[in-house]
Amino acid sequence: MSRTILITGANGGIGQALCRTFLEAGYYVIASDKSAGNCGGNAFIQADIETICNDSEYRTDFFAKVCSYLDEQGLFALVNNAAIQILGKTEEIQLNHWRQTLDTNLVAPFLLIQGLLPELKKAKGSVVNIASVHAINTKPGFVCYATSKSALVGMTKAMAVDLGADVRINAICPGATATPMLLAGFEGKEQEFQQLSNMHPLGRIAQPEEIANVALFLVSQQASFITGASLSVDGGIGIRLHDPV
Repeated sequence: MSRTILITGANGGIGQALCRTFLEAGYYVIASDKSAGNCGGNAFIQADIETICNDSEYRTDFFAKVCSYLDEQGLFALVNNAAIQILGKTEEIQLNHWRQTLDTNLVAPFLLIQGLLPELKKAKGSVVNIASVHAINTKPGFVCYATSKSALVGMTKAMAVDLGADVRINAICPGATATPMLLAGFEGKEQEFQQLSNMHPLGRIAQPEEIANVALFLVSQQASFITGASLSVDGGIGIRLHDPV
């Protein structure tokens, strides 16, 4: 067995694309999500990210399951893709919204890196954190989500400095991506979907495979001198002004 990768949030649109892309590239894919699905990995571990944060025995058991699929080469890559998006204006946000968001989008990625660090070091491995365009530019109602993704980018930089040459760690900040969930939200709203597409200098939103291909690059030897980076994969929307004229 060689080049083993763990991908969380494997059943989502980007998660499935990640699994397909790494499988096609010859990786042994350990997929994980809170419920069974059609992610298509070589192995699947059913696990709830929030519970990993709050239950030490559950977390230890999860790490043991991951390690059961590894050989002496260790874990070549970890992609922290699982996330939660709780929307609400400032006046509507409750304490549990913060706890759910930060546990899933920030604390869990940290704990997974920390807990699997010996296996990542063994492989001279790499971590990719899936952040968001909201880490840089956001809009009303995204206070919890945008804050968590900004913190994830900050943690990526801090851990890259802390881990040095032992493990490379980078982040991807995707823009709007044509996942089943996003497309379902625009069902019957063709005009609004076209408006969203036109806001991007490239004139469209991303395909999930385009995000996955960037992750594949970041864990490869072609990216061997990249660490602590956060790559915007957003079709240019993050650099475009939206003035009324």
